[in-house]
Amino acid sequence: METAAFNVLFMTQVEARPQAGDTVRGVNAPGDTDSAHGVRTKGLGGNSVGLLGSAVIGISTVAPVYCLTSTLGSTAGEVGLQMPAIFLAGFLPMLLVAFAYRELNKVMPDCGTSFTWTVKAFGPRIGWMCGWGLVIATIIVLSNLAGVATSYFWLLAGEISGSESIAALDDNKAVHILTCLALIAAATAISYRGMTATKGVQYTLVGLQLVVLAVFVGMALTKAGSFETSVDFSWSWMNPFAVQSFAAFTAGLSLSIFMYWGWDACMATNEETTGSAKTPGRAALIAMVVLVGSYLATGIAAQMVVGSGEDGLGLANPETSDNVFAALAGPVMGPTLGILLFVAVLASAAASLQTTFIPVARTVLAMATYEALPKSFTKVHPVFKTPGKATIVAGVATGVFYTVMTLLSENVLVDTIYALGLMICFYYALTAFACVWYFRGELFRSGRDFAYKGLMPLLGGLMLTAVFGKTLYDMWDPAYGSGSAVFGVGSVFVIGVGLLLIGVVIMLVMQRRSPAFFRGEVLTKETPSLVVAD
Repeated sequence: METAAFNVLFMTQVEARPQAGDTVRGVNAPGDTDSAHGVRTKGLGGNSVGLLGSAVIGISTVAPVYCLTSTLGSTAGEVGLQMPAIFLAGFLPMLLVAFAYRELNKVMPDCGTSFTWTVKAFGPRIGWMCGWGLVIATIIVLSNLAGVATSYFWLLAGEISGSESIAALDDNKAVHILTCLALIAAATAISYRGMTATKGVQYTLVGLQLVVLAVFVGMALTKAGSFETSVDFSWSWMNPFAVQSFAAFTAGLSLSIFMYWGWDACMATNEETTGSAKTPGRAALIAMVVLVGSYLATGIAAQMVVGSGEDGLGLANPETSDNVFAALAGPVMGPTLGILLFVAVLASAAASLQTTFIPVARTVLAMATYEALPKSFTKVHPVFKTPGKATIVAGVATGVFYTVMTLLSENVLVDTIYALGLMICFYYALTAFACVWYFRGELFRSGRDFAYKGLMPLLGGLMLTAVFGKTLYDMWDPAYGSGSAVFGVGSVFVIGVGLLLIGVVIMLVMQRRSPAFFRGEVLTKETPSLVVAD
């Protein structure tokens, strides 16, 4: 890994500004600032990740095998055989928002991503809340991934040893929590050691996931028709309008959107990536294509071999729908190869646990660099060139959050995970709208600008805003999530809105401690005339 910090693309007036993708040389120190715009370097290690490594990090953060085993059944339960169509419908807003990220990253490859870009477009308060949405969503996901990795660790240990008592150790709350904390500590340590260590681990774990998925798909297709619930393939599965009701469609769409969340980790490494203005955007699109292809192939193969109903091995069987691969591993792949599916789920959760530290640590680093959070979070390790303190604090916060939620109530933990969709739609939609507003002076310069900087991000933002509103409405009902309520209001609503309000409180505290940032003096809003041309 190079030890020299990556130099960000400084934006200057049109007459003297560099082209997108250029790098300003000669200013390396953390905190160096472009006087016109307040964009600051962070001291991260540049040129540590290439196109392939960045795409792998994006795929890993999404955790495709984990997402599939945990949501195939739920999605089939909502939309039946239209599950592949829902996978495509969920892919659309994510793809449209990915174009917004790509265009914003071209002119400002800053590791603060959504936070930095929304500040530049809408000002410090909206930008701060956007950053908070990303941070709190990531902490929730990290805790959930750690719990899943722990459960599969003991499940796999029981399968290999043939001992039910070892598999049952996961039911021991003390053992479960201690194992979970150990996995969080290991993931934190790898992320702390920098992008080179992260990249090496991820190549192995992501490769394993995709190979096992391919084997599962191949074997499922060869065994289609062998089970009572098997279904012949039909192109009607690709028709989203065939979903039985709008409520079922939106429920399935929410699950599908969650399955794509995390691809933006490619962008959080932009200051550490070769060709930082263009490589992260290309990596994000590659990751999205790999994900949608994997989801469609697996969903179609699974439906063909066991169907999407509630009987027998059907995907929507309530007894197995929350962990589909655990039920299908043996019947589809056999007792020996079936263990590989357990290994793949564990690898998926563990890999995502490790890479998900990347966006949260770098967002916190950026917020601190621009004085939106305490200055102590700006510390970058002198050798590893990583946001050391931010990474450690994220690990500690994840461990504490999961431990408290587990000890407090299993229902609270489940409802917190259900509230995640609200955070995802919140900061993705804000980033999409930020792209449209940031480039508003350029939208009619060319057909490309109108499509990629305006129309597509706008449509993506509107779609996610609609899902945000519908999710907020559904959360009010106590039946949503675990079924618990607070004063007659669904606990998922209370948790989701409550976490956003906590962000408002912290923002008000930081406003008193760091008034310059909130006056717009540190990271200034952009004007159309200052936007860098392609």
